[in-house]
Amino acid sequence: MDMEKALSMVLDTLQCACSQNQENFKPAEKKLQEWEIEPGFYSILLNIFSNHAVDVNVRWLAVLYFKNGAEKYWRSSAPNAISEEEKAKLRQGLVTNFREPVGPLATQLAVVIAKVARMDCPKDWPDLVPTLLTAVRDADLLVQHRALLTLHHVVKTLSSKRLPGDRRLFQELTGNVYSFALTLWNTHTELFLQQFSENTAAAAPSLEKALLALRILRKLTVHGFLKPNESEDVVIFINMVFDRAKTMLELRKQLPSKNGLRDLIEKFIINLTKVLNSVLEMHPYSFIDFIQRTLEFTVFYTFMSGNQEWLFERFKIQCLNLIKLIMLCVEYKPGVRVKDPQTLRAHQIKTSFFTPEVLTAICQGLVGHYFLLTQEDLQMWDEDPETFATDESGECWKYSLRPCTEWLFVTVFREFSDILAPVLSAMIQANHGLVSGDDLNGILVKDAIYYAVGLAAFELYDEINFDEWFLTTLRQELQLQGGHYRVLRRRVAWLLGQWTGVRFSAELRPVLYSAILSLLQPSEDLVVRLTVSRALKSAMDDFEFSTDQFLEYLEPVIGLLFNLLKECKECDSKMHVLYVMSFVVERVGHPIRPHVSNLIQYLPLAWEESSEHSMLRCAIVSTLVQIVKAMAHESKVLHNFLMPVLALCTDMQQDSNVYFIEDGLALWLACVENATEMTDELMQLFQNMPPLIESSTENLRICLEITQAYVVLSPECFLKVYGDTMLKSCLYMLTDLRPEGINIILKHFELSLRAAPLLSCEMLRPFIPQVLIEVSSTVQCKHQDISMSTFALYYCIIARILLSSKDTFSQMMRDAAHQSGQTEDQLFANLLKSWLMWAPFVSNLKRKKILGLALSSLLSVQSRIVLDVFNGIIQTVVEALNDITKPDGTGAPVDIMCCSLSVPSSETEDFFDHETEHDQRLKRLATQDIVHTINLRDYLLSQLNELKTQIGQEQLQQFLKSLDAETASMLEEYMNFSGRDSHIESHFTDLRIS
Repeated sequence: MDMEKALSMVLDTLQCACSQNQENFKPAEKKLQEWEIEPGFYSILLNIFSNHAVDVNVRWLAVLYFKNGAEKYWRSSAPNAISEEEKAKLRQGLVTNFREPVGPLATQLAVVIAKVARMDCPKDWPDLVPTLLTAVRDADLLVQHRALLTLHHVVKTLSSKRLPGDRRLFQELTGNVYSFALTLWNTHTELFLQQFSENTAAAAPSLEKALLALRILRKLTVHGFLKPNESEDVVIFINMVFDRAKTMLELRKQLPSKNGLRDLIEKFIINLTKVLNSVLEMHPYSFIDFIQRTLEFTVFYTFMSGNQEWLFERFKIQCLNLIKLIMLCVEYKPGVRVKDPQTLRAHQIKTSFFTPEVLTAICQGLVGHYFLLTQEDLQMWDEDPETFATDESGECWKYSLRPCTEWLFVTVFREFSDILAPVLSAMIQANHGLVSGDDLNGILVKDAIYYAVGLAAFELYDEINFDEWFLTTLRQELQLQGGHYRVLRRRVAWLLGQWTGVRFSAELRPVLYSAILSLLQPSEDLVVRLTVSRALKSAMDDFEFSTDQFLEYLEPVIGLLFNLLKECKECDSKMHVLYVMSFVVERVGHPIRPHVSNLIQYLPLAWEESSEHSMLRCAIVSTLVQIVKAMAHESKVLHNFLMPVLALCTDMQQDSNVYFIEDGLALWLACVENATEMTDELMQLFQNMPPLIESSTENLRICLEITQAYVVLSPECFLKVYGDTMLKSCLYMLTDLRPEGINIILKHFELSLRAAPLLSCEMLRPFIPQVLIEVSSTVQCKHQDISMSTFALYYCIIARILLSSKDTFSQMMRDAAHQSGQTEDQLFANLLKSWLMWAPFVSNLKRKKILGLALSSLLSVQSRIVLDVFNGIIQTVVEALNDITKPDGTGAPVDIMCCSLSVPSSETEDFFDHETEHDQRLKRLATQDIVHTINLRDYLLSQLNELKTQIGQEQLQQFLKSLDAETASMLEEYMNFSGRDSHIESHFTDLRIS
């Protein structure tokens, strides 16, 4: 196909792709996607978007397809990569025309060239930068601008590369072009200043080019030098930044608002301050020479000039952030070990600048000017109170004035609290008296001062007697009504929230709770109520909080918060109030039970209404977790509502699962742990669990905690239905887990064996043979790829199966022998050798005892293999006895594992009162466990007695004589003790161990 025909086809297809008609658009889009990998396609696109006669929408689409194709197919290693020959032609074509008349399209072309430059410059495109530098000198003003725009995007892209080789190349580029860029910027800036004085309307193009040059200079300065301060040009440039900023600020004052040139000047000023900001962040040591001038510049304009109102907000933010960053810069803070001369010099410059006079001016400026609520703030309060009350600053201190001033105040106050604390205290004293409700300015000043006192609460600990202030002034101001007093009530409530965790007597808490109650009344301003709810949360989130003190206020507080929740319309407000209510429920605990009925009735409605607000639903689920925990076994009445909620939260097929899963699993666990019986709904809900376990290891721990709660709640019922399914899910996970995750699953298996031994033995039959093979293989290969804790769990599971059913254990041994290609005797011998080899490393007493019981049980199985390791078995069991046996008052040996659950009934009842149903079930399960019901010493002696019956006294005597002296001595002590168990020892009176 010839080039003309191909060009026509692509052009027609692009025109169809621009159509709003779906019948034309879809096929065209598909065709263009097919052509993406065709040779010559991008050359055709270049021809189309370079032709100014073509419709601008078609050209725009051609540029976008070219840009996307460059990202996917430009690299030589990419599948279907563009050929080197075509790329060479494309590179040449991209920089032959800098006369694009459409601004946005010119920007897209500059971005395309930058993307190609990132991959090809300078190795495959060495002439790109020289070409651009030549074009920016062109007599045609349009060519100048477009070339400068392209150079800006190329420099911006190349500066973002971080590999050492790329950084060196960019530094070389910087060395070659920096002086030229500086001259270019200065030339266009001077030209703008000249044109501004002669003909303001014609000055904008020069300023646009000066702005592009300034952006280029910033990238070159920050990323093109290892130490920018060692370059004479950089020092000249940064010093010019201050002068240019002052000049531009003066010019800005001469222009009316909503003026295009004024907006452009503001962009220019902001980019000047970004130069200072970037160098400070990336090259703090190189910035030391400019600290003094930066502080003089920023502090003058934001605090000393007296004309802050003519400054625009973004400039104020940049200046205030510069001050804060200089104060926080780690490189400017000498420490005990930091004696770097540059650090000491920077610190000296800082401390000499921040004199008491300067700090006082900053403090008074922040409090008396920046902290004052504006008319826009008050208007927002009236028109959108919920947004005003819940507006969180977060990380927007870099871009928003209010949080920016807040962070600067906190930074300055912490750094110079000894100087500023008396200043702020004096401001409090000067405004101590009550203000008329009609005096808005007086109230706003007080609001600002209280705001400062709250932010600096920790630093003012020794300066302010907050208890006295609360009783004499603040408490009274909380009760003021009418006029503009709502502003003061809100701020005092916030202030109390800030100080309760710093310095507020426990005896005054009831007074505070009483004040909070009055401010939560429905008649109160909505913003005040939302603020008070936060203060309540802060007051309760303190180690001095006493539930007993709060109980009399609990019911009305819950009711008022519930009313506030219903009144809120915005999702953020509802989430906030729900969070406070959830916290109250969690902090108070069980005494909350009689007071949650209203909330329980409202939450289902809130759940239905919030179907489009996932984050609000998350807050509801989080609240439900605390309610279920507080209601304990009484939470069963909520199950009709909770089960559908849990089904949605834990369904992996739901798109919303990502929002709810964490809180949903916590709620599920709380429901099962506090359930009194297994229900059909709980059983059906468990269908969601296997996909959850298999989908990710992130929630494995809590998923198995839920599963274990099910096992303990109803072992037989649950394992019969879900035992095999859970085993398959767990085995699927085991292949990719780290030791910690493997141990979590093994502990689950062990719990199942404790709760339903015989049923669990059958359930684990597919798994245990591989375990037997794995642990027995350690005898031959002597490796320990498995952690010791995992070995201990493996052996405990084997031990419990052995103690539960020797027949099942024998069948598992046969299966393992068949799978490994060994004889059963070989496998059993290796298993016992491995067992005895690793047993001494088991430290957990419960596991040590269960292993001892299982080894003791083997003594009577009439196996030559067991008798071959008789000495090792006795030694291991005796070592376990030594660890778990302690003498009682008479000197008799007592198995402490059998006594560990013997607590007085009164203590048990008190203990159970604070436990979940699950905790009590675990306690009962423990009392039935063989670890706590069988005495290891008695069991060993009974097994030896059985062995004597089987092999005869003489043969047993020979085995006992073969023991090492230490083991023999300890065993004899256990065998020959006379006491309440003498009927056991009597069988051994005729045995003597030598």
